[in-house]
Amino acid sequence: MNKRFTSLISGFVFASLSVNITYAHAKSDNFSAQQLTHAASIKQQALESDLAWELVESLTTEVGPRMPGTPGDKAAVSWAVAKFKAMGFDKVWTEPATFPKWIRYSESAAIVSPAPQAMHITALGNSISTPKDGIQAQIIEFKDLAELENSPENSAKGKIVFINYRMDRDRDGNGYGPAVQARSRGAVVASQKGAVGYVMRSVSTAYHRFAHTGGSHYKEGVTKIVSTAISNADADQLHRLVALGKPVTININVQAKSMGEGTSYNVIAEFTGSEFPKEHVLIGGHLDSWDLGTGALDDGAGVAITMAAAKLATNYGNPKRSIRVVLFAAEEFGLWGAKAYVKANEKSIVNIVAAAESDFGADKIWAFDSNVHASALPLVSEIAAMLKSLDVEYTNKNSARGGPDLIPFRPFNIPAFGLSQDGTDYFDYHHTADDTLDKIDPEKLRQNVATYAVFAFMAANANTRIIGK
Repeated sequence: MNKRFTSLISGFVFASLSVNITYAHAKSDNFSAQQLTHAASIKQQALESDLAWELVESLTTEVGPRMPGTPGDKAAVSWAVAKFKAMGFDKVWTEPATFPKWIRYSESAAIVSPAPQAMHITALGNSISTPKDGIQAQIIEFKDLAELENSPENSAKGKIVFINYRMDRDRDGNGYGPAVQARSRGAVVASQKGAVGYVMRSVSTAYHRFAHTGGSHYKEGVTKIVSTAISNADADQLHRLVALGKPVTININVQAKSMGEGTSYNVIAEFTGSEFPKEHVLIGGHLDSWDLGTGALDDGAGVAITMAAAKLATNYGNPKRSIRVVLFAAEEFGLWGAKAYVKANEKSIVNIVAAAESDFGADKIWAFDSNVHASALPLVSEIAAMLKSLDVEYTNKNSARGGPDLIPFRPFNIPAFGLSQDGTDYFDYHHTADDTLDKIDPEKLRQNVATYAVFAFMAANANTRIIGK
């Protein structure tokens, strides 16, 4: 079959699909037949576009790691402003966000006895340094944070606490919540039990020997101790050595520093609505990353997906309502950019008609859900119907959370949406040196863009204004 004939057949099939979609929605109170045809066309155009790939390739190659407060973070802000302007967004601006600055210099660890060998370790964000020669002590193993919390007073006196909790794998990432508690609070509880150091199995589903970093916290009045994570393979090795019944001694050496207050910037851009410019769909991701990899999955992909989706959603002109993309600053250090955005835009948050964040990698979107007033559910169903051909399931739960950076928005009851990516493998790479561009599948990335583009186009053009619960 020659290429010209194949192209004609493909065009006929797509035209037929568009007619069928239009016919199926002919009685829609929210969209004209032409708008529905445009939505179907945008979906197909997104599935054929490499714009998101070009963006994430540029960000991870030309900028690389973007930890808050580093030169890479500053370069990323400049990169985003330049890209938004080059893509023709109507407005591009930045807003400052302050955060507690922390820098990692070096980290290493080794089993000293009974079987000397190196371990793959990383400092958790905000960890203090050890002395220059490190700290050396016997470890005491706990199966999880709860067991440590319930242990006797001074149960870890003079020792290094080792929490050996293995995270569960699931496509919706539901194993992350239980596992991350040990990362956030483990060093505090260990110190309260008399420990001199803290090491945990990485918050990870990986079999590869990479240690996973992430945020950790101290508590006023509790002695600060070094806070670290080791790879799953090294956690298994420590566990086997402990099981032999002999004392296990390790050395941890971390050089890091808290450096007071840092400043970065949320980068914001929008295509201005033609009828209701103040009302807007808000989509985005976070621009910063950890320093170990290049932040391709977390969250270069989300940045690229939402930037590309907004652009493609305006292929037939600006929609009725504005489409705004927010690239949040300093998410990895504690949602500082999102908090700053809410504070700076508190009076206009009521104008958000739909919000969603892409911050769970780049695998296919498999589920769609909302968190809106009941009056908007018929419209949500229409959007879901348009997404069905992308293999996106409408869960119909109306309890979406919307992504980490939307947490500070929750008191305002904004209409939030979940466009859920398959996270089965996400925590194999999350917060590691292995979070690099090669982990992104361009075809799956295009499916993400198509889903976000259709969602943004339809939410911005609907006759019904979506409101929160």
